[in-house]
Amino acid sequence: MGDIEVLRDDVSLDDPTLVEGLPGVGLVGKLATDHLAETFEMVHYANVHCEGLPPVATYEGDDRELVTPVRLYADQERELLALRSDVPVTPPAALEFAECLSAWDGGGGTHVYLSGIGRKREEGTTPAMYGVGTAGGSDSLAAVGIESPEESGLVSGPTGALLNHAVRTDRTAVGLIVEATPQFPDPEAAAHLLQEGIGPLVGTTVPVAELTDRAAEIRSAKRRLARQMQEADETSSQARPLGMYQ
Repeated sequence: MGDIEVLRDDVSLDDPTLVEGLPGVGLVGKLATDHLAETFEMVHYANVHCEGLPPVATYEGDDRELVTPVRLYADQERELLALRSDVPVTPPAALEFAECLSAWDGGGGTHVYLSGIGRKREEGTTPAMYGVGTAGGSDSLAAVGIESPEESGLVSGPTGALLNHAVRTDRTAVGLIVEATPQFPDPEAAAHLLQEGIGPLVGTTVPVAELTDRAAEIRSAKRRLARQMQEADETSSQARPLGMYQ
């Protein structure tokens, strides 16, 4: 099953909310969690060594230090964890991760899973967003005014596997689904997730100006990963209307 290697014994978390950021449609989850970790200066809290994850090492510009491709970042003050992934993850690997994480945290805390639903929209328009939940997660959504879906649908890819595990194990989880442009990274959709979804759920305000002001630059920098996600549907977290399967 693998394990999660905690690096910071000086960080104490009682009942944290974990925000998942696996790559998917519009890269909305990855963009949102990367921005969350950087904006709140979250510390590199743990390395994820769960079975099924790609056996690779990653590095960043101007930094010689190698890191694992999937990592947890923590904000003790906000009781917040952010899962950051630098690589596509298959649904079987995500299921292994969910089981690995549940064994580590004992099923406590709320998990927030992020997914884009591929839809074109006019420039300057606000993407639609709605939420789904399990084991009390729906109550959390209602408490902060996040709308229910207007149509039936399903979430596939690794985020779908994580949500499936939450349903099976009756753990408290929330799924936030936002309209995202499928052809390229969508910083505006990620900003909407942060401002209207994640922020209210964790009881904080998330500044998003950097995401929206640097949208063109971010699209260019992340375009290759977005193309990889398009070419490999299995590894791409996405929501789809259920009518497509009927």
